[in-house]
Amino acid sequence: MEGFPPPQDGADPDDGSTLTWDDSYAIARRLMETHPDVDLEDVSLGMIYRWTIELPQFQDDHELANEAVLSAIYQEWFEEANPL
Repeated sequence: MEGFPPPQDGADPDDGSTLTWDDSYAIARRLMETHPDVDLEDVSLGMIYRWTIELPQFQDDHELANEAVLSAIYQEWFEEANPL
């Protein structure tokens, strides 16, 4: 939302910080930058997983991902791409 700071979930998407599964907002921002032309209606949770672990800043255990974590990343991406 305009005028409100982004959620603080552990990493600033622009400072090169290490990302973990807890950083759903920062991951979503990175994915938006990495895949700017993607249609979110065509994005699956599998794609979110694959793209996240491919991020150079991502430094977490790949086995910790689950549907809730991936859905949270998708939700953050969707909300950032479609502000009210």
